[in-house]
Amino acid sequence: MGLDMVLVDAARGPLRRMVPPVRTLAALGSALARHPDAVARRGGELAREVGRIAVGRSDIAPNPKDRRFADPAWTGNPLFKRTMQAHIAAARAAVGLVDDVELDWRDDERIRFALTNVVDALAPSNVPFLNPLALKAVIDTGGRNAVSGLRRLVSDVASAPRVPSMVEPDAFTVGEDLAVTPGAVVLRTDVFELIQYRPTTETVRAVPLVIVPPTINKYYVTDLAPGRSIVEHYVSAGHQVFMMSWRNPDARHAEWGLDTYGQAVLDAADAAERITGSDRTAFQGFCSGGIILAMVLSHLAAAGRLDRVAAASFAVTVLDWGRAGTIGALMDEEAVKEATERSRKKGYLDGAMLAEVFAWLRPNDLVWNYWVNNYLQGQPPPAFDILYWNADTTRMTAALHRDFIDVAVGNQLTEPGRASMLGTPVDLGTVDVDTYVTAGIADHLCPWQSCYRTTQLLGGDSRFVLSTAGHIASLVNPPTNPKASFQVADKTPADPEEWLASAHKEKGSWWPDFTAWLAERAGEEVPAPEALGSADLPVLGDAPGTYVFDK
Repeated sequence: MGLDMVLVDAARGPLRRMVPPVRTLAALGSALARHPDAVARRGGELAREVGRIAVGRSDIAPNPKDRRFADPAWTGNPLFKRTMQAHIAAARAAVGLVDDVELDWRDDERIRFALTNVVDALAPSNVPFLNPLALKAVIDTGGRNAVSGLRRLVSDVASAPRVPSMVEPDAFTVGEDLAVTPGAVVLRTDVFELIQYRPTTETVRAVPLVIVPPTINKYYVTDLAPGRSIVEHYVSAGHQVFMMSWRNPDARHAEWGLDTYGQAVLDAADAAERITGSDRTAFQGFCSGGIILAMVLSHLAAAGRLDRVAAASFAVTVLDWGRAGTIGALMDEEAVKEATERSRKKGYLDGAMLAEVFAWLRPNDLVWNYWVNNYLQGQPPPAFDILYWNADTTRMTAALHRDFIDVAVGNQLTEPGRASMLGTPVDLGTVDVDTYVTAGIADHLCPWQSCYRTTQLLGGDSRFVLSTAGHIASLVNPPTNPKASFQVADKTPADPEEWLASAHKEKGSWWPDFTAWLAERAGEEVPAPEALGSADLPVLGDAPGTYVFDK
């Protein structure tokens, strides 16, 4: 994922990103001075448009998909309509001016990021007396919405993440509503618990699948509500599934770095093979878990043990951070040093700060939408399992924080030997197993083009799947979703746009496509085990285990 900006901003505070560096502001000022004609033209166009708005002759309208202005009052009420149109006109003029001055790509991305956040914050939909939904709530509740909204605001700003709550803390219960696929903990170390899921088919594939979840938040993004659970689907397709559930670390574990987590992946694979009797393992890594997995596979290749890997899958995982859009552009050396020093002193990176960073990457959807609902209308946010998982944050050890930033900011995985795993240089080109790579077409954290480049770094044959939606919704995309679709192509050329041009769309979820792909590489069908665990790795407790409840 885009670990450089996310992890740096989480340590320093995301609101610092709203103001571009002085040198970027200076570059913008210089560019504007060199293009006085563009400034005059855009200013004149805006003035003329404002004039048309004032007399009710403007044709400006919001994007049909912009939910902020979906209420009919925005077009039916003259005051609301004019404020909306003036906001849109000013925003278009500002963006057009940035287009005209043609900044260096890094300065351009920084200015656009800041400009987008400022424009979104100043939208009239965020102003109580200019939002028709807020005014209707006042009438409907007799003003009680203002009292309720103020209480929610005070509660939210009292502790991190200092953004509007996206879900109520009691909306779901892990082990009752979420993470309920039957299974058992068959291994527990200081670093992780290993969950083996109970088969639901008479036969299973002989080769187990070990899932390496993100080190940010908890594992059950892969096991949400029944019918929306990736794990549940894999099990129903006849796969033997093992899940790593990371411990929520604290200051005592500050020195756990990439090597610690890489060794944990190997320990999980060893246990899965001992329990199933297989001499091979298939892997699937999600987000940051995929980064660790890729480095572990390189280590196995260096050790001459890659033959124990039947196949590997990488879901919304970025291994090449070269020019990764906004995320790649917003970094500077001073910010990186400050971020790593802060987590070093504390011993960990606070997961609540990560959640705040994620929210400000998509402010309209994850900040201002809830600002209106929670504070202006005084309503509780709707219950949504993904957002509940997102709010169930975890810490990241200082050493892992440092290691991830080093790998990402230095783009170390693109060149053999620049990074290491368990004492061996990392060379992803030596990983010549078959791989299945997924991305989300609307992913703000991990642009699909960056995920695509994983197919070029690894040495084996790759199948690239481009799913609908964004970072998490592209993963939690069950076959029951009527809007689900994905794009695939027969080949993976170097240019992602060339791949896209040759891709065709498939209706439905990528889940069945993946389980079918994996079945071809996961050995023969064998009778499903009657019991979980084994004589030397007995059941320690039921899923979802104990580490998932760590706060």
